Amino acid sequence: QVQLVESGGGLVQAGGSLRLSCAASGRTFPSYIMGWFRQAPGKQREFIASITWSGDTQHNVDSVKGRFTISRDNAKSTVYLQMNSLKPEDTAVYYCAGGNDWRYWGQGTQVTVSS
Repeated sequence: QVQLVESGGGLVQAGGSLRLSCAASGRTFPSYIMGWFRQAPGKQREFIASITWSGDTQHNVDSVKGRFTISRDNAKSTVYLQMNSLKPEDTAVYYCAGGNDWRYWGQGTQVTVSS
């Protein structure tokens, strides 16, 4: 069983930055693909980025446009999402997920960007 716990969310002004962290339990973390998603009120959950065990990444260019960067530290069983140049439309609950078919999910962390 794998548990994922997100942290780092909060309130930030437009143009600011935040770094989200997702700590994973379980010895097999390094082998999992990990990803970040978000869900804004009244909207469907949206894929942001993913990263394989070897560090290959994929970003949702349309929504983050180079502002967000995913990374991971396998030694710490942690995946990160660096978010720069935040906009009010980035306000959402951010979730990390992992495993095949995104089997594992965290509880989410709120990010609020004020204008």
